[in-house]
Amino acid sequence: MIFSAVSRLCGILLAASACAGFFSSPAYAQQTDPATPVVVQPGAPGKPSKTLPLSTKGTLPPRSKADVEFMQGMIMHHAQAVEMTALIASRTENKYLRSLGAKITSSQSDEIKFMQRWLAARGESVSMPATGAMSGTTPGMAGMDMSHSTPHDTSQQRMALMPGMLTPEQMEALRKARGPEFDHLFLTGMIQHHEGALTMVQDLFNTAGAGQDADVFNFATDADNTQRAEIRIMQTMLEKKPLEERR
Repeated sequence: MIFSAVSRLCGILLAASACAGFFSSPAYAQQTDPATPVVVQPGAPGKPSKTLPLSTKGTLPPRSKADVEFMQGMIMHHAQAVEMTALIASRTENKYLRSLGAKITSSQSDEIKFMQRWLAARGESVSMPATGAMSGTTPGMAGMDMSHSTPHDTSQQRMALMPGMLTPEQMEALRKARGPEFDHLFLTGMIQHHEGALTMVQDLFNTAGAGQDADVFNFATDADNTQRAEIRIMQTMLEKKPLEERR
């Protein structure tokens, strides 16, 4: 009886030892250790996922020339809008226009930073090329002779060729205006400016292979929706009642 009890006790101890060995094995530790990173690639519909090596690195999706040109052009386009809104504080007391200007300044300044980061991450210049044509957003640029232009002149020419951009004469008139006259020039000018941006987005999506990058697609779609909404607001501000009555 004593021998039988000892045998049972030894069996229990051996089983416990085997379990302890299993739970401390490297294979089990790898499965349960939360600190062990795992790279998993989801499978296509109906296909299993795959575990990838830890050395796997993410890569940026391929970009089209039109994507790069759209972002470069939109940076310059947004920059003029911010320049326009910067005039509001010293030229009008219209609280509705001031509120709208603050919103445009904030959103478009943030979008400029986003576009600059997108271009820099892909090794692209944040500025439009000094010469040559942009394939998507400025179709009239091809064939222009800029060999005798100064850098400032070249910048003005590129800006003038983008849809909706205010001319130097329009900008000068806006700077000189005050009160209701400024309000009217600002709203009509910004509507023109926003409509140009909508054209740039449409040109992007009409270009084969462009706008497929998720960041570009999301940004262009959001910009389109936002600027359409702001155009409706500005049109209402112009049509509802005289601007001087809204102060």
